[in-house]
Amino acid sequence: MAALAEAVSASDGTRLEAARRRLAGIIPDTEWGEVGQDIDAILRLKRARNAVILAHNYQTPDIYHGVADIVGDSLALAREAARTDADVIVLCGVHFMAETAKILNPGKTVLIPDLAAGCSLADSITAADVRLMRARHPGVPVAVYVNTSAEVKAEADICCTSGNAEKVVESLPGEAVIFLPDEYLANWVAGRTRKRIIAWHGHCEVHERFTAADIARVRLEHGRLDVIAHPECPPDVLAAADFVGSTAQMTDWVKTRRPPKVLLLTECSMSDNVAAEAPDVELVRACNLCPHMKRIDLANIRASLETMTHAVEVDPEIAARARRSVERMLEIR
Repeated sequence: MAALAEAVSASDGTRLEAARRRLAGIIPDTEWGEVGQDIDAILRLKRARNAVILAHNYQTPDIYHGVADIVGDSLALAREAARTDADVIVLCGVHFMAETAKILNPGKTVLIPDLAAGCSLADSITAADVRLMRARHPGVPVAVYVNTSAEVKAEADICCTSGNAEKVVESLPGEAVIFLPDEYLANWVAGRTRKRIIAWHGHCEVHERFTAADIARVRLEHGRLDVIAHPECPPDVLAAADFVGSTAQMTDWVKTRRPPKVLLLTECSMSDNVAAEAPDVELVRACNLCPHMKRIDLANIRASLETMTHAVEVDPEIAARARRSVERMLEIR
């Protein structure tokens, strides 16, 4: 037993040192002491709890590169949540993501470090709103963005993410699709399909603040650079961008193409995380912070694993209906 404990301790130490190397240049050495203590404690707690940490691309680098086992966009996290054999899932993101993990893993413990980590887009629509849209457009299939509550997912035919929205829409029967709740993503998809898209009026408070004037200003200041944007941005921004895609697609684009200079129009921490993976690319910062994502930090991740809070629960009847929508999404390739 002592030998095993020493081996496991050595493994934790190796992971801690690897995290420090990944974060070099992002977290100053003067700040590493407290950060390193939290990372070390979280690594040990994960092992003790048989826990896995899923972190969204908008999480800060100390989480993304320091303690996360799986990182990605909403689609990637949903896929991995469905596959994990861990007993405990710690979701470092916002509440709808933790709900989705619980929907796919009803027998597992799903924790979110801060229950107040919400989403303006998810808050823009209710289950009653979906039922009203169905009543107004009888027989039209409903696709809902994964950035929604479990109750909303339960009213839908299928879920989607920004990464697979076009494929999901094309998979549905008929000439029209009700697409909820992000208006800008709906407009983006409408320009790439022959189907008639019936949209809602929801927006992401992070992405709706970007403007085409922001792009023009940065291009004037920095000269030639590539601009890539998330499809939750307004139409004038997407029209002015060089590439539009989900957070995973944006990251892959930068890592594959390795352009000299890039402006990422999305949440701030993603630029930091991409910079750590592509240090030869200059990331121009003109980002907006998500106040909800920033409610998650190393301290409350550590506390979450120490106290096993906050456990996310979904009503079984709602979860069963929502699971069908999510699983149909995961079948789309």
